[in-house]
Amino acid sequence: MSSKKNTRLTIAAFIFIAFFLPVFVVISAKSQFGLDEMMGPELDAGFITTWPETVDGMLKLAQVNRNDLVYDLGCGDGRIVIAAAKNYGARGVGIDLNPKRIEEANANAKAAEVENLVQFRLGNFYKVDFSDATVVALYLPQTINYELRPILWKQLKIGSRVVSNESDMGSEWPAEKIEKVGTKTVYLWTITEKEKQKAAAIPDPD
Repeated sequence: MSSKKNTRLTIAAFIFIAFFLPVFVVISAKSQFGLDEMMGPELDAGFITTWPETVDGMLKLAQVNRNDLVYDLGCGDGRIVIAAAKNYGARGVGIDLNPKRIEEANANAKAAEVENLVQFRLGNFYKVDFSDATVVALYLPQTINYELRPILWKQLKIGSRVVSNESDMGSEWPAEKIEKVGTKTVYLWTITEKEKQKAAAIPDPD
């Protein structure tokens, strides 16, 4: 009887681990990375924080300076534009669909004492006019980068830079520079006349 009981307990423990441990892992990941916040109909990407060394690497690769206006599309807690303002004197604008992230970004800007240089807007970056940007920062899935590619070509002026953490722009727009920052890969592009010509050939959506 004791042997059978132990066998039943072992099977029960195995079933518990097999079925409930993955659930626990998913719940933990959702809590840590904000994946619960990407489940809404409009949110294309969850909030995953950019490591400080990666933020610095992105800004250095884009050669951000005090004359720049840095947009972060999907800004999360605002750390990229805040770092651009605090460390380089640049102005910055963050766009995010999540009101919670905008609230956090504003609080972080206040704590960093750069409220005069940055602002955060609630909005859909597919529909936002960011044509005044000199630098656009991205930390988005590759599929979204591909969707943004023609929008970047259309909106940005020649000479504007685009810097992306982890995701490239595909073979249609090879990166000008690629650097390893810690364990992350950072990509840089500059808008040229070639991209503006490509943009002009793309029909406007109905």
